[in-house]
Amino acid sequence: MPSIAALEERRFDDYLQQLALAVGHEDRHDPLRAYLVGLCLPGERKSIEPLAARVDPQRVSARHQSLHHFVALAPWEDRALLRIADRAVLDQMDRHGGVMAWSLDDTGIPKKGTHSVGVARQYCGNLGKQDNCQVAVSLSLVNEAVSVPAAYRLYLPKEWATDRRRRKVAGVPSEVRFQTQWEIALEEIDALRAEGLPEAPIVADAGYGTAVEFREGVTDRGLPYVVGIQSTATLWPPGREPLGPARWKGNGRPPTLLRRDPSHRPADALTVARGLPSKEWETVAWREGTKGLLSSRFARVRVRVAHRDYNRRSVRPEEWLVIEWPEGEAVPTKYWLSTMPSETSMEMLVRLAKVRWRIERDYEELKQEFGLDQFEGRGWRGFHHHATLCIAAYGFLAAERARLSPPRPLAFLHAARLPASYRPRGSPRPS
Repeated sequence: MPSIAALEERRFDDYLQQLALAVGHEDRHDPLRAYLVGLCLPGERKSIEPLAARVDPQRVSARHQSLHHFVALAPWEDRALLRIADRAVLDQMDRHGGVMAWSLDDTGIPKKGTHSVGVARQYCGNLGKQDNCQVAVSLSLVNEAVSVPAAYRLYLPKEWATDRRRRKVAGVPSEVRFQTQWEIALEEIDALRAEGLPEAPIVADAGYGTAVEFREGVTDRGLPYVVGIQSTATLWPPGREPLGPARWKGNGRPPTLLRRDPSHRPADALTVARGLPSKEWETVAWREGTKGLLSSRFARVRVRVAHRDYNRRSVRPEEWLVIEWPEGEAVPTKYWLSTMPSETSMEMLVRLAKVRWRIERDYEELKQEFGLDQFEGRGWRGFHHHATLCIAAYGFLAAERARLSPPRPLAFLHAARLPASYRPRGSPRPS
């Protein structure tokens, strides 16, 4: 009977063959395999030169040139490789309950200088502050056991989007225009739906959830959401809503817009939370962590979003406001809005709100183990090709982990050696 390592290596070779077909021309197959294998092997740096030295130490210069052309210049489609990674993970995700959510996020990649595509002084989540960085918007397929990014696109700041010279040097496609991160997110949702991926509720942090246009865009697409908001978001508490149009006085057109007045106004989310009676709060657990069961104190109420509804002719529908207020904290720590059905349980709302932890783990591994943030090129194509290959490598790891209980390192790569299925072009055949 074949060993675990042998079975893993056979699946890895099959996976490489699928990816090779997706990149097209046969001349791309060998550098694809080299790049993927190099990303999977241990090593501190996962930029092109260290990868070349790791997979082909006898021909580093030639291998470097081959890998650079494949990643920075070759015109293969990122989305084709991402779909192969998705399928590998989805096959195993079904064993753990299927897709629970589509999780939106953005990741910052600190950069020095100003020449790498999309670099600007902007908020970098990695650093928790404004700094020189690139920012990419991603959409991941997640459940509580496994996840994988299914879309990944660089956010192009306005100073880049409107600079023809820098766009040309970096090879930014002509159809790429300035879009906010939430607009990119909606395009990613549309693309994955068009490709037939299994749909699920949208989850996102307050970076997306605070944009009313984003939430309305998700609703217009017929998808429910659980998204973070700020404590300052204005809401109509349970049982309240804006006043109807003013009484017509007989002159001009009859009033049609909703109203509020000094005695009838919405409240912010913090005020709503503070006004809830103690019976509305309950302790909810959502998953097992490294130090035991994770739980906190939550409440939920039905509210209506009040944002500029004085410009509307009809009231917004009710949705859930979910609040986390841990014991011992002076004020609530997190707030979410959700359009999940009214009969949705508190436990499910909390699980959806909290499932985004999977994405934090994904990016930690993609950066630390697969070098997502270590691409040293400056162009649009190279940035996305490198990220796609990192995600493809990670997708195989995620799928293999999902086969196991509990997960463990891949046996055939754990020994820091090249798999037998990969032999660099021009290297001697094994005896």
